[in-house]
Amino acid sequence: MANAWKKDRSIKIATPKTLFLLFSTSLLLLTFFYLSSNTTTSSNPNPNFKTLINLPNSLIQPFDCYKSPQSHPIIANLVEGVKHPFLYSLSDFGTLPDKPHKNIVRILKGKLFRRPDISATVQELLEKMKGEGKTGIFVDVGANVGMATFAAAVMGFRVFAFEPVLENLQSICNGIYFNRVGDLVTVFEAATSDRVGNITFHKLVGRLDNSAVSATGAKLAFKSNEEIELQVRSIPLDKVIPEEEPVLLLKIDVQGWEYHVLKGAKKLLSRKKGEAPYLIYEEDERLLQASNSTSKEIRKFLHGLGYTNCLLQGTDAHCTK
Repeated sequence: MANAWKKDRSIKIATPKTLFLLFSTSLLLLTFFYLSSNTTTSSNPNPNFKTLINLPNSLIQPFDCYKSPQSHPIIANLVEGVKHPFLYSLSDFGTLPDKPHKNIVRILKGKLFRRPDISATVQELLEKMKGEGKTGIFVDVGANVGMATFAAAVMGFRVFAFEPVLENLQSICNGIYFNRVGDLVTVFEAATSDRVGNITFHKLVGRLDNSAVSATGAKLAFKSNEEIELQVRSIPLDKVIPEEEPVLLLKIDVQGWEYHVLKGAKKLLSRKKGEAPYLIYEEDERLLQASNSTSKEIRKFLHGLGYTNCLLQGTDAHCTK
């Protein structure tokens, strides 16, 4: 073997030449490791996936994209028709090759991803608030693959994104890298609710965007016989968001679990007019009833906190004080 030590050769370790070689080699190795560590930090476009906000009393820490297994394959693209462009990657590809996801078909036709309505809505609202001189964070509950999260982050807004499904979290991590917003987006692997603990979550195979706490609620939006039950962490927003942290916009899309999320954000929603967040939540009566709540019950709860102005836009309720 080349450069192997010969057993029959005596070696003088303490010679001047040997000491010089050891010293030189050690110096070179130290220099190499120093430069390597600096290069790794400075060349990484997203060196920080952790939150910039101090959360000393939080019961949950941010999801670590670096420690998450990498999703593959990755199919990502720009979104059409938004003022502030961004990319996101799919977590579901549809049934390949028979019925691929509609956005995969669009890529094959040379088109951008179809614009999610919530992305345009988030950008319009935040741009208006920015023009009024308001500052604060965007809270995205039920972030899915980050379509609303990245719409806000590419505008320079900090985001707290909550998502319990691993495949979706992996896509969010991909989007954080693609959009170079690692210093703006903080991701939490959790379902938000009105209590700390674990809840049973129902994941529909082949349609992760309709996974939900309620199995009935998940299937109402998409017919599927393939269902997986899993335990996910649940935590109230009030246990994560510091009281002194300004929140501009709160978006909730959790397939009927909205009332429980709102009850867990009572302190946040009780902030006075001008400091309470603009609220968007899905108000689909079928999904709400599947989770043992109603739109009337939610409206009564919000009215008691001062949210007296609620308008329905499609299936989304927009509420302000």
